[in-house]
Amino acid sequence: MRLLVIEDDPDLNRQLATALTDAGYVVDRAFDGEEGHYLGESEPYDAIILDIGLPKMDGISVLEAWRRTGRDKVQGFDAGADDYVAKPFHLEEVLARVRALLRRSAGHAKSEFNCGPVRLDTRTGRVSVNGNPVKLTSHEYRLLAYLMHHTGRVVSRTELVEHLYDQDFDRDSNTVEVFVGRIRKKLGVEIIQTVRGLGYLLTPPDAR
Repeated sequence: MRLLVIEDDPDLNRQLATALTDAGYVVDRAFDGEEGHYLGESEPYDAIILDIGLPKMDGISVLEAWRRTGRDKVQGFDAGADDYVAKPFHLEEVLARVRALLRRSAGHAKSEFNCGPVRLDTRTGRVSVNGNPVKLTSHEYRLLAYLMHHTGRVVSRTELVEHLYDQDFDRDSNTVEVFVGRIRKKLGVEIIQTVRGLGYLLTPPDAR
């Protein structure tokens, strides 16, 4: 999952980015409203943490500008899928709100995602197969989590790259294919199906 933090206080921006990165998210950062507005327009983020009192362009104006251009993410705000945290706040509270927002946007109420014998807990960052823990790297976990959030839908390689890596990532590399292969091997069950020419589809083994 790829997030954008728009916060002009350098220390708070860094703290938020560090906490979110440690929690397994890919994080891009902006320090004023104009930069944040541009990134939000041009990059496909799964969620954005937006400060209200920003230089150059305040947070409300950024939101209104996104609404005028009909950004998909802003339709979520109109539908009540957004959240608001007053400063000062605890980082753990922000993390909990982000997890809940991403679950709601994917149509899930709980922190646990299941696909056949595979279970992924976004709160603890743990993965198990038939109750047995599976150790994944941060990149492998992020890829599996994104597919889990979109179970039953074909996810293209391009979409995975856009949502799992920051702006500086080499998007022409075959990293996604490598990580999918590693995840399949570690899980030991066939839940990730390659749809030739389209991408990857996560389905329970008995749904084939």
